[in-house]
Amino acid sequence: MRKNVLLIIALFIAALNLRPAINSIAPLLESMRADLGMSAAVASLLTSIPVLCMGLFSPFAVKAGGRFGIERVMGLSLLVIGVGTFLRLFTGSVPFLLLTALIAGIGIAVIGPLSSGFIKQHFPNNVPTMIAVYSVALTLGATLGSGLSTPLERAFHSWKGSLAFWAAAAFLAAIVWQLFVHTQIKPTARMASGKTQTNLPWKSGKAWMLTLSFGCMSMLFYSFTAWLPQIVEGMGYSKAYASTALTLFVAIQIPVSLILSLLLRKFPSRRLWLLVEASFELFGLLLLAFRVEPLVAAAFIGIGAGGLFTLNLLLPIDATSNPHEAASWSAMTQSVGYVIGATGPFLLGWIHDYTNSFTSAVLGMMGIVVLMMIVQFTATSRKLNPLRLAESH
Repeated sequence: MRKNVLLIIALFIAALNLRPAINSIAPLLESMRADLGMSAAVASLLTSIPVLCMGLFSPFAVKAGGRFGIERVMGLSLLVIGVGTFLRLFTGSVPFLLLTALIAGIGIAVIGPLSSGFIKQHFPNNVPTMIAVYSVALTLGATLGSGLSTPLERAFHSWKGSLAFWAAAAFLAAIVWQLFVHTQIKPTARMASGKTQTNLPWKSGKAWMLTLSFGCMSMLFYSFTAWLPQIVEGMGYSKAYASTALTLFVAIQIPVSLILSLLLRKFPSRRLWLLVEASFELFGLLLLAFRVEPLVAAAFIGIGAGGLFTLNLLLPIDATSNPHEAASWSAMTQSVGYVIGATGPFLLGWIHDYTNSFTSAVLGMMGIVVLMMIVQFTATSRKLNPLRLAESH
C-alpha cells in the first residue's frame, strides 16, 4: 500500500511538469514578440516544437523504455525538461529560445507514452482511475503554467525569469522520482522491465483510427493553448480578461477528469463520452464564432478538451494486454497524433498573419471537431475495435 502511494505521488509530480514549458508561453507572447521581434507564425513554433517532439520522439521513447526500463528513462527525461527550461533564462535570440523548446520538448515526448506503460505495469486493476490522476496532474501543471506566467513576469521583471522558473519544479520532480520510484522497485522488477522488444502497431487499422482521433484532439487542444488569449483579445477584450479565459479553459479540465473517471464506472461506453465531450467543444466554438461571452465559450471548450484527452489516453491501454504493448500503442497514437497536433498553432498563426483575423480559424476548428467525431465513432466500432475490456463499449 505504501509503495503504491509513493508511486502515485511520483507519477503525479512528474506529470505536473509536462505542460508548464508549453503553457507558460501564450500569456507572455506579446512581451516576447516585442523583445525579440518575432512574427505570429514564428512565435507559434514555441508551442508547435514541443508538440512536434512529442510526435517524433515517442517511438524512440518506447525503444529506450524497453532497453533501459520505463522507470529509469522517465526519471532522466525529467532532468532533460529541467535543463531545457532553465536555459530560457539566458535567451538572447529567437533561435536560442526555439532550441530550449526543442530540448524541453524531447523530455516531455519521452515521458508521455511511457506513462501509459508505467500505469499498466504498476496499476493494472485501476487504469481508468490512474489515467484520471495523470490527466489531473497534467492539467494542473498546464493551469499553473498559464495562470502564473504573468505574475512571475512581474515578480522577476522579466519574461525570461518567468519561463525559467519552471526548471525548479522539473528538477524537484526528478529527485522525487529517484526517491519514490527507484527505491520502491525491486532489482528483479527493473531487469524484467528492461531489454524488451516492442514494435509499434503500424499495420493495425484499429491503432490508426485511435491515432487519428488523438491527432484531431491534439490539433484542437494546442491551437486553443497557443492562441485562445489572442482570439479573445481580437474580440475587443482586455489582456487580463483573455488570460483569464485561457486559465479557465485549462483549469476546468481538472474536475472534468475526476468526474469522468467516476462516470466511466457507471456508464463505461468510451464512444458515448467521446461524442459527448466533442459536442461540448463544438458548442464552445460556436459561442466564439458568434462572439458570445468568451469565458463561457472557454469553459465549454475546456470541458470537452479535458474529457477528450483522458479518453484518448485510455483507449490504447484498453486495447493492450501488457505494459510494453500499452507503451507501444500509446507511442504510435502520440507520435503521429502530436505531429498532426503541432500543425494547429502554426496554421492558426499563419491564418492570422494572412487575414489579420481568427474568424476563419475558428470556423476551421469547428470542421475539425466534426471530423474528429466521425473518426471516434468509427474507432469504437465493435467490428473494427473489439477492445479487450468488455465495458469499453
